[in-house]
Amino acid sequence: MTSLEHTGGPSLPQERRLVTAIPGPGSLERLDRKKAFVADGVGTTLPVFVVAAGGGVIVDVDGNSLIDLGSGIAVVSVGNAADSVVRRVQEQVAAFTHTCFMVTPYDGYVDVCEQLAELTPGEHAKKTALFNSGAEAVENAVKIARVATGRDAVAVFDHAYHGRTNLTMAMTAKNMPYKNGFGPFAGEVYRAPMSYPFRDGLSGADAAARAIDVLEKQVGSDNLACVVIEPIQGEGGFVVPAPGFLPALAAWCTANGVIFIADEIQSGFCRTGDWFASDDEGVVPDLVTTAKGIAGGLPLAGVTGRADLMDAVHVGGLGGTYGGNPIACAAALGAIEEMRGHDLPARAREIGAVMHSRLTALQEEYAVIGDLRGRGAMMAIELCEPGTTTPDAARAAAVAAYCHSQGVVVLTCGTWGNVFRFLPPLSISDALLHEAFDVVAEAFASTS
Repeated sequence: MTSLEHTGGPSLPQERRLVTAIPGPGSLERLDRKKAFVADGVGTTLPVFVVAAGGGVIVDVDGNSLIDLGSGIAVVSVGNAADSVVRRVQEQVAAFTHTCFMVTPYDGYVDVCEQLAELTPGEHAKKTALFNSGAEAVENAVKIARVATGRDAVAVFDHAYHGRTNLTMAMTAKNMPYKNGFGPFAGEVYRAPMSYPFRDGLSGADAAARAIDVLEKQVGSDNLACVVIEPIQGEGGFVVPAPGFLPALAAWCTANGVIFIADEIQSGFCRTGDWFASDDEGVVPDLVTTAKGIAGGLPLAGVTGRADLMDAVHVGGLGGTYGGNPIACAAALGAIEEMRGHDLPARAREIGAVMHSRLTALQEEYAVIGDLRGRGAMMAIELCEPGTTTPDAARAAAVAAYCHSQGVVVLTCGTWGNVFRFLPPLSISDALLHEAFDVVAEAFASTS
């Protein structure tokens, strides 16, 4: 395997460097402009203004170099400016920026669809439609499922996150900040209990039986167009279902003519140590939604699935002005080139081994860490009052604030805001990764 640690800005020093307090004076000045011109509803986790990024670092306007454990929320898995992405984007920009595929098509769109047919789970014939964002992909997957089945109802799960459009807000579980005040929401969305081993203690088979029982009693399989699930939940807390849960749900869907949709927007494209998280248990979804890591930082999303399902929609029923933009498609082809060429599934497993080792040591030392879970470079710890499952969001906020002040970008998540999710770019070096977790350890030691 070839190292990726210096791609994405090869001249950018791969180091943590603090020149000023975080945020520094340059960022603070720009925050005043943000306040003046950007809507307050657009929040910021770490208020530093970035001027360069690559490998495993982000450099701000004050010259601080921060270690990145967030990847723009699992987007820049190949790095912020990976060589193949930059090259292909530059070539495409010089050729043309847009025609709209629905007006005059171009090869890049078809090339991405061909790659997705090959990479997504299953050996069956597949087709793809491309969009701009994860929420668009999920919404269009539901449209396809409804047309293909002639049914209306949609099943989702506790702790799910699927987007910020009206339908995907209805599908998302967490109220604040995603849904509060934005209703009324789309109808015919039903919620089933998720397998959450830390909190329910159920086997995968028992958790699936519980969920199926709810769906059969409250919805009825004859009314259900699709089941939509994140194989590893993202914003909901990196909840990894117990083994057997996903296969049992998929089997029930197949037996009842329900479309099984895997939302792989955060877990896809090498993040978990496989190309897709569904691969871990050999689950083959009917439809797969992708975004985030697909295009090295450019906006692109897709719905890929069984050709007969994808073709169920009438001509003109799928699409959008910018869907499959040629520059974004070029970036996706460059990102996939990087993933293949550097064997990024294997690199994700290596990163996961380092993170698991460091987090296990922390869990043994700090009773506030109630659970450690995840796969590959998608790992999390859940903080709870020691000896309980009572969420400790205050400690999570304190640890995050310490990490930020010391130049390490960390993200929290979870229904109760008490989960740390670790999503380093797959281009990060082991040295930077260990240094970042040295800071995380300091953060636990320095907070209470």
